[in-house]
Amino acid sequence: MIVTLVIACEVGFWLLLAGGLALRYLAKMPRAGAALLLCEPVLELVLLIATAVDLKNGAAPDWKHGLAAVYIGFSVGLGRQTIRWADARIAHRFFDGPPPPRKPAGGPARAVWEWKTAGRWVLAAGVALALLQGAIWYVGADGTVDSLRAWQHKMLVVIGVNLVIAVSYTLFPKRIEESRAAGR
Repeated sequence: MIVTLVIACEVGFWLLLAGGLALRYLAKMPRAGAALLLCEPVLELVLLIATAVDLKNGAAPDWKHGLAAVYIGFSVGLGRQTIRWADARIAHRFFDGPPPPRKPAGGPARAVWEWKTAGRWVLAAGVALALLQGAIWYVGADGTVDSLRAWQHKMLVVIGVNLVIAVSYTLFPKRIEESRAAGR
């Protein structure tokens, strides 16, 4: 049931995004579109409650419960950026909006961009870690929580990889002239 609900929440996210953008641009109702997009956190709340109820009813915590926590974390950390990304591209491609901003080619601006990106991923993984830890405490010492701990380890890897990428752009910045010569 939890996996089906995670998939339904993901589909619901994209449907709400499409509906919100359609209201904004096609129906010329930007406030209604924004209101529809604000309904998206309800999906995460439903998933969180369903996961807690499943665990409360005695389900053994497994990878599905971890997946739910990770999905919620990534929606929190990356959902807003995904909405902005889609909005900018739809506005530009179909409604004469300005071109979407591009990531900087190199230099300090690229390092800043990478740190902001890493921050979003760290937030996503951090929320997932907190929800996973909450589930571990909720189940208690008598439950098997190995699968939840495995998800926590994966989230720590996500944090580590993103920090390494950001640090690498800080310590070894790509010169802007090099990136232009390479056609990027």
